[in-house]
Amino acid sequence: MKDSQLERFDMLKKPIKQKWYLIPLAWLLSVGVMFSHRLKVHKYRMKGLKPPYILLCTHHAFVDFKVTTMAIFPRRANYIVAIDGFIKREGLLRNVGCICKRKFTNDLVLIRHIEHSLKQLKQICAIYPEARYTLVGTNAILPESLGKMCKRMKVPVVVLNMHGNYLSQPVWNLNKRKVRLAADMTQIIDQTEIRDLEVSEINARIQHAFQYDEYRYQKDTKQRITYKDRAKGLHKPLYLCPHCLTEHEMDSAGSLIWCNHCKKTYEMTVYGELQALEGNTEFSHIPDWYEFEREHVKNQILNGTYRFEDDVLIDSLPNAAGYVRLGEGRLVHDENGFVLSANFDGEDFLLEKTVESLYSLHIEYDYFGQGDCLDLSTLTDTYYIYPKNKHNVVTKLHFAVEELYKLHREKWHARRKEAN
Repeated sequence: MKDSQLERFDMLKKPIKQKWYLIPLAWLLSVGVMFSHRLKVHKYRMKGLKPPYILLCTHHAFVDFKVTTMAIFPRRANYIVAIDGFIKREGLLRNVGCICKRKFTNDLVLIRHIEHSLKQLKQICAIYPEARYTLVGTNAILPESLGKMCKRMKVPVVVLNMHGNYLSQPVWNLNKRKVRLAADMTQIIDQTEIRDLEVSEINARIQHAFQYDEYRYQKDTKQRITYKDRAKGLHKPLYLCPHCLTEHEMDSAGSLIWCNHCKKTYEMTVYGELQALEGNTEFSHIPDWYEFEREHVKNQILNGTYRFEDDVLIDSLPNAAGYVRLGEGRLVHDENGFVLSANFDGEDFLLEKTVESLYSLHIEYDYFGQGDCLDLSTLTDTYYIYPKNKHNVVTKLHFAVEELYKLHREKWHARRKEAN
């Protein structure tokens, strides 16, 4: 099918307050986490605070939305939700107050919708600025524009930092585990401060409030996860062997993760730590292994050896009706950014994403059983891209996008400093 023929999602439609008859249903669907996961919400500087305000939430798993609902109970909110969340249920999501967003795009319409939610509807506006589930239970990069948006809205800013959600259903293995949940709900900027603070200080406060480490939380709260397949899928984010430095040859099953090249094997304990079955344990703390991979990709970029290229399958998500298979294409990623090219029914297709246009990348593991994918969005479409030949590569792509962007910003700031 030609990309130009697809009907697009109506992004201009303004958000509404949650329909009154859906409020009890939302609470009923969410209250179960209070009991099944013994959820405790700790509130700080929240006394007397009433909407409108911005609620910035960490993003771990689907249960986040239920935890958020219970944290603001009995109040309601408008929620920023990615377009894939609207598939086959656009009417329902609009009626519960959701606002559609395409990930990692500079969307001025979204800013107007947030302003409408806060100023006209007098609502809480709940935003998940990490824009994807955490890959290994640590906080992701936040956009620099976040502080500017908060400053423009001139309302208090609250952060909901959730704990245990990732451990209960990590993105690389969606089978649920029994974990105690907690959340810290903190007003980090009040009505007076938002007028006086510089954007840089707003961003600094948000960054500080967004720090979390799920494996440290597990260890500190002494929670045993005895699920027998607790390491299955862990090779998706941990794709680089720290022993032999071979990429994309890691595998996992049960409580074990190993390298198919050098055969070194590690066990994931019931407390979420890694132990080598033989020899030295390079990284017992999973986030340390993850950051080791990031540094490895950064070094490849700096020494000029980083490049990705592969044939890909391309799906389009133009609206909430569902995915449309466009066909095959070619994806290249290097120091200039992404180039996605194809020909669909005689119509040439080209999508380019420069380094400066993407501060991060949304990826999925074994998405609906079709394999790992990444997605690239414009303001009118989202393309889900599945590498055909290269195995377990999307985590590295996400590192490369973030490190290329950071290097670009460093060079930009250096040039600006020299000019002044």
